Amino acid sequence: MADDITALLEALELKDELRTGWVLRGIDTPESVAAHTWGVATLCLLYADQAEADIDRDRAVAMALVHDLAEARTGDIPTRADDEHQVAAAEGKAVRERAAISDLLEPFDDRDVQSLWEAYEARETPTAQFVKDMDLIDNCLQALKYERDDRYDDTDENDAFSQYENLDEFFATAAPRLQTTIGETLFAEVKSRYEREIGRDCQL
Repeated sequence: MADDITALLEALELKDELRTGWVLRGIDTPESVAAHTWGVATLCLLYADQAEADIDRDRAVAMALVHDLAEARTGDIPTRADDEHQVAAAEGKAVRERAAISDLLEPFDDRDVQSLWEAYEARETPTAQFVKDMDLIDNCLQALKYERDDRYDDTDENDAFSQYENLDEFFATAAPRLQTTIGETLFAEVKSRYEREIGRDCQL
C-alpha cells in the first residue's frame, strides 16, 4: 500500500495533465486537469445558492475537487460529441477510474472522500447533478476564453474531428447533458456570448 506522500505526489500529476479535448483541437497552451478542477470548484462555490434544489455548497465544492482526481493515474479521456464508440469508451473509463481513485485514496482511510467521487459518478443526488452541470459550464466558458484570446485557429485542418470544425463541439456535448435550471441558464448566457463574439450561430 502506498503512503500518503506517494499518493499526493501522484495526485500532483493533475497539474501537468493537459485536458485532451483542448489538445486535440490544437489550443495554444491548453489548460491542465487541475486548472479545470479549480474552475468547477469555483463555479460550485459561486452558484450553489442559486440552484433550484437545496444544494450543499461545501459538499459540492469538495465533490468538484475530487471529481477528476482519478485522472492523475488514468489520464484525461474526453467525451466526444461525434464518437460512435462513446458508450463503450465511457464504461471502460469508469472502471479504470474507480480502481485508480480507490488506490489514490487508500492511504488516507477517508471513506467520505471516496463517497464524494462515487456520488458524482452516479449523478443521483441534486448536488452531484449540480456539480456535473458546473463541469459542463466550465468547458463552455473555457471555449469562449480560448476564442476570445485567439488561442484557437479554426482554419487549421484537424483530422481528429469529423462533425464539428470548431469549438462548437464543447457546447454540443454539454447541451443534452444539463440537468439543472441554473446549469441551463448559465449555458444559455455563455452560448449567447460565444456566438456574439465569434460571429456565428453555435452548432448543436
